[in-house]
Amino acid sequence: MNAHLLVSIVDDDESIRESLPDLLKEFGFASQTFSSAEEFLASDGISQTGCLILDIAMPGMSGPDLQRELKRRRSSFPIIFITAQKDETVRTQMLESGAIACLFKPFNDTALLDALNAAFPVK
Repeated sequence: MNAHLLVSIVDDDESIRESLPDLLKEFGFASQTFSSAEEFLASDGISQTGCLILDIAMPGMSGPDLQRELKRRRSSFPIIFITAQKDETVRTQMLESGAIACLFKPFNDTALLDALNAAFPVK
């Protein structure tokens, strides 16, 4: 598996964890899913991840909390935040914190592909 093209998905919403891997596969990406930030941190997923699709609001550790923990650990892969909160202030905050995109659920395939293309620029 090419770690540079592996997308990790961290979302407590089971429907997202079930549907996104199929879409990512269509786009040519491998993926792995996690139901919580804590599950992701406890896995070997961090070392394999090329990009992280991360829900903002989750029970326990939130998406922004996970982002801060990853920065503390010096993990530096692109993060695409996803959220059901349709709040431009939240989007702005996530982009200012270093995310490459913040998509409002439900997002369309094109928006996700554009974010992934930003995360994995062609060299």
